[in-house]
Amino acid sequence: MGDLGEKLEPVAKAALEPGEELRGCCLATQQSAFRGSMVAVVVSDRRLVLQKMNRKFEADGEPISLPPERVAKAKIEGGAGDWMQLDSMLVDHVAVALRIWTTDGEKLKLRLMRAEGPFKSLGGGEAQSSGVVALGEWFAKFEQSQ
Repeated sequence: MGDLGEKLEPVAKAALEPGEELRGCCLATQQSAFRGSMVAVVVSDRRLVLQKMNRKFEADGEPISLPPERVAKAKIEGGAGDWMQLDSMLVDHVAVALRIWTTDGEKLKLRLMRAEGPFKSLGGGEAQSSGVVALGEWFAKFEQSQ
């Protein structure tokens, strides 16, 4: 299958605007009523970008841009709400759900898989783990600014 980081990096870099700094990227499943899509969660210094991907790890469609002012609410399903613990929550569970509500009424549900233990190779290893940490740090910073 190859290294997840090598597959996600081109998608992540293409999602960034000039001058934006990539903080991390991880893989998630975006869930809707009866289906799920593979999504790259790109964490920059300015925003989150959700980019659907096809089975060849290529961008599929327009990305969803989520600067902090577009996020009305976010929570980790089943979590205590401490964003800095997102990575360690994935150690206790195979996957966790992240719910995001936008200011324009959109509801997003992402399922993040852990990268350690018996699922390490399936869960993305170090690239997934560092991306999840960056995601937790982004939301912690977002909460502090509100």
